[in-house]
Amino acid sequence: MALGFCICVALLLSLWATAKCDHIGNGVVRMECRDRFFMIAVDLSFTEAEPHFEAVDETGVYPITKKYATECGYSVGLLSPDHVELRASYFSCHTNNEDDKVFTFSFNLIGTHEGSEVIYALNKTCSPTLPWSPREVTCEANYMEVSVRSEVTCPSETVKDDWNAALKPTYATATSDWQVMLHRDGEKLMPMALSEAREQGYVFDLTDGRLLFRTPYGQPDSFSTEVNGVPVEVVHATLFSRQSWVVLMVDLVAACSIHEGSYNESGYMMWQTPKVLHPLVSGPHETQFNICVNGELVQQPVAQERGYIVEKHNNTVQISIPYNAKGGYRKSLVSGDLYEFYIFDLYLEQISVNEDGIDTRLRFHRTLATPLLPRSVFTKNRTVLEQHMFTVYLGDVPADVKLAAVHLNEHECTVPFPNASSHTITKVAHPNNTHGYTLKVPFDDPVIIKQFSKEDAAMQLRLDINYTLIVLPENEAFHYLASVVALTDVSPPTFDAVCSESGISFKLDHRPFDYLWEIGIGSDPLTSELAAQHGYIMSNDSQSLLLDVPLFTDGYEYKDVTLKGFLGTFEILVRDRETSQVQSSTVKTCPFTTTELIMCSTDGRMTVLADLSLVIPSGGLPARTNLRDKYCGPKEADGTRALFSFPLNSCGSTVMLGKDYVTYENQIFFSQRLPALKNPAGSSNDIARVTLQCTYPLAGLHRLFSVYRFESDTAGVGRIVHSAHSTEGLQSPTMEPTTMLQPPVPTTRRIRRPVSVRPGYQAPAQYIKELEDHHKPK
Repeated sequence: MALGFCICVALLLSLWATAKCDHIGNGVVRMECRDRFFMIAVDLSFTEAEPHFEAVDETGVYPITKKYATECGYSVGLLSPDHVELRASYFSCHTNNEDDKVFTFSFNLIGTHEGSEVIYALNKTCSPTLPWSPREVTCEANYMEVSVRSEVTCPSETVKDDWNAALKPTYATATSDWQVMLHRDGEKLMPMALSEAREQGYVFDLTDGRLLFRTPYGQPDSFSTEVNGVPVEVVHATLFSRQSWVVLMVDLVAACSIHEGSYNESGYMMWQTPKVLHPLVSGPHETQFNICVNGELVQQPVAQERGYIVEKHNNTVQISIPYNAKGGYRKSLVSGDLYEFYIFDLYLEQISVNEDGIDTRLRFHRTLATPLLPRSVFTKNRTVLEQHMFTVYLGDVPADVKLAAVHLNEHECTVPFPNASSHTITKVAHPNNTHGYTLKVPFDDPVIIKQFSKEDAAMQLRLDINYTLIVLPENEAFHYLASVVALTDVSPPTFDAVCSESGISFKLDHRPFDYLWEIGIGSDPLTSELAAQHGYIMSNDSQSLLLDVPLFTDGYEYKDVTLKGFLGTFEILVRDRETSQVQSSTVKTCPFTTTELIMCSTDGRMTVLADLSLVIPSGGLPARTNLRDKYCGPKEADGTRALFSFPLNSCGSTVMLGKDYVTYENQIFFSQRLPALKNPAGSSNDIARVTLQCTYPLAGLHRLFSVYRFESDTAGVGRIVHSAHSTEGLQSPTMEPTTMLQPPVPTTRRIRRPVSVRPGYQAPAQYIKELEDHHKPK
């Protein structure tokens, strides 16, 4: 059997939208002539209140109420959330009919503008595009209508017995006036006049070529039955009149499937109708189905592409439509969460042929609706760590839903965001009638929650999002929650360091998570008090920490001392604030030059660079100088300076032991072998000499007198003391110790004998301190 398809789906909603418009304009009203009805679609934006229609003819104006619509062939309903539709049968009341070929419609559309009622006249003339069939039955949403050709046709042999059975009682009661007799489930009711039938809601009409019968659903004289398991409502009326010995009798039967439709788990809305509704309505042969959409015929391949299915099961026709098929309308609804439902106005045409070759066209207008279906929006985390920004996409947002606000970690942000905001949100449109929103929030935005994760050894950034969306036009709100987390590598802070002639400068740019660490110099935390105590210059604000460390202040380590210069190293430690364990450090080594210095290392070595220009007589050479031990000469010397480096307990050093300190002392002498020297070393109190001292606190010394090994917790404090005749004008580059050394007590025992260090011991220097000129302790 041939099948043709033309699918019709239109939204019917139970809510009216309201808007204001001064005048009805282009696009507000759309009027179309369809094959068997006239349609008016009205945009509700033109009116402030619910609009309504009036039918107009030469006799007057007739409001189309719900009851009047069922009797006169009108159907009014919502086509979409903002459009209302009127369908009028070509045989509706007040329609000007010219020979069943030209139909003229006149209506008044009544709306409200600025509180006043406004009337707009709507007129249209239509001509059917298809010829009329002998019998046509329309199953509208609110009424049934039958029209038959008024020509008399003899019945076939198979139905003659039915005619004869009805003829005898009809002939006996027939009068010259037209009467109607209703059949209810096989029972023949008493005939009644057409006027009486009209009072009961039945309408009969005679046009130039057709006889019409229209009835609302649910009449007392209608009966419901099941055909192949499908509920069917039937109204059987026999219209007759006796003219002399001739009885004219016409059977008018309206039979419609009242299947409400169903919805299955596969996402299809299904509607059923029997192939043969009633022997006097549907013929048993050559049934063809057309499904119409907006008056446009859709062939079977196109219907299949859209997912529509027409199939037969045991003489039952089933129409299956995907719930989200193209051409349907949907509506969002808030019921705690977001839901949606789809509503279809199914327009189905069934063509059948009986045994006499007479075809019947049966048309159905049926509203199919899905149950409430959960509608899920979703979020997708599109964050790229290298961009240092959260990027979150909210998608699958229906067209009638919009974003009104966003709470970011409980901070409310209305949409759209202000231009000054560091976070942004962008709407993204999609061709499937949905849209989405892209939210971007920088990692350093104040709303971001930052927490160090020991488990991941990383900084955890968290953004809890509460989207507030509203359904239009009701402005019903619902919330969608999402949470995104990013882990960023967390490294201890690192300083930038720059060398200068006078010291080393350090700079640290603050990061949000730097509070996890403690900055320290040695074993002490770096504070403004410590900086002032050690002579550092520090400034600290919300952006950065600046620390200038002058040369020879506490914390420096010196090495590779030569006459040309030396290397100074300063280290800043970074400790875990909870465990105090050192996590990293910034070490900076810079080259420096100086005229004179003394270093007292923790492993018991004195290194001295002495300026002898003011104490050596003219012609004297620093290379000819020596310590108390004449075999201990300088490692290097030039015209004015000499460099000595020797163990504290060698080269004739003496030890002065006090209550809390021990001082190692030696002196630089000028060789007696120099003929130009007038006063050889040791020959007179006026001989120029330089005294060298390294003082250590006793508490920090280890095994000083038990073995020949020097160990100190801290570097010693050194002194270079020139002779009384030579010290004026000498500028030492060293600073006083931060804690004043306690002078040796008067009972200090002076040890004059040389002490040698254990052979092969080379302990590394760890801490070094320098000291300016001071008077020799008494």
